[in-house]
Amino acid sequence: MISGKARIAGVMGWPVDHSRSPRLHNYWLDRHGIDAAYVPLAVAPETLEQAVRGLPALGFAGANVTIPHKEAVLPFLDRIDPAAERIGAVNTIVIKDGRLHGSNTDGFGFLENLKAGAPQWRGEAGPAVIVGAGGAAKAVAWALIDAGVPTLRIVNRNATRAEDLAAALGPKARAMVWESRADVLGEAALLVNTSALGMTGQPGLDLDLARLPATAVVNDIVYQPLETPLLAAARTRGNTAVEGIGMLLHQGRPGFAAWFGVDPTVDASLRDHVLAGD
Repeated sequence: MISGKARIAGVMGWPVDHSRSPRLHNYWLDRHGIDAAYVPLAVAPETLEQAVRGLPALGFAGANVTIPHKEAVLPFLDRIDPAAERIGAVNTIVIKDGRLHGSNTDGFGFLENLKAGAPQWRGEAGPAVIVGAGGAAKAVAWALIDAGVPTLRIVNRNATRAEDLAAALGPKARAMVWESRADVLGEAALLVNTSALGMTGQPGLDLDLARLPATAVVNDIVYQPLETPLLAAARTRGNTAVEGIGMLLHQGRPGFAAWFGVDPTVDASLRDHVLAGD
């Protein structure tokens, strides 16, 4: 039941009908019996500033931000947390005393999903390899640096983007040439695909796992399909494989807690509910 005192949050994007966030957050609201609503907000790029600055006046507790607004929204916020500043993108806005506070919870979501799917993994266990150098790669890379990985190897089809990301991350990160992507898997403790390769409708990720240690964890942040060719190949050779849907679910927790006062749980029933929206 939604009353006149209901708290409101939503997700801003253009388009926004693809977003699973309403299905995710409204499930949690129903589970906890919270007087609130979470709504899709279709915001065209040319009206982004007006929409963001209008959130406090409309009584919103905050909002998520999705494509194409994650970077464009930064100038319109009153405060940006260190993680979002490093990544250069915001996916969560919390309104406190009429002021707009921006954060990026993608790194949190990535690590929480990794902990749940591969509890044996530790940051210091060995080198990590990231495929991709886009916005998701930035969030994952910084999370891994913070988790203590000794070295981070970045492979991307666009070498310049890989080099730029490695330079921003500091001495632990190294850009590797795309042609050597199979060779850099040697001694790796973790392999993460942050690119769109392997996603439904996209080319597959051409990566030979022969050099990857059997003890390494393989994570694909793609969740359409849920079982990507990379994860299937990893399971076949005995590696622990971690699906990407959990990152989406866990990244929603900090915003929900800030807006509605409850730290929600990620479990199988939530996962099935969100996936049923396909």
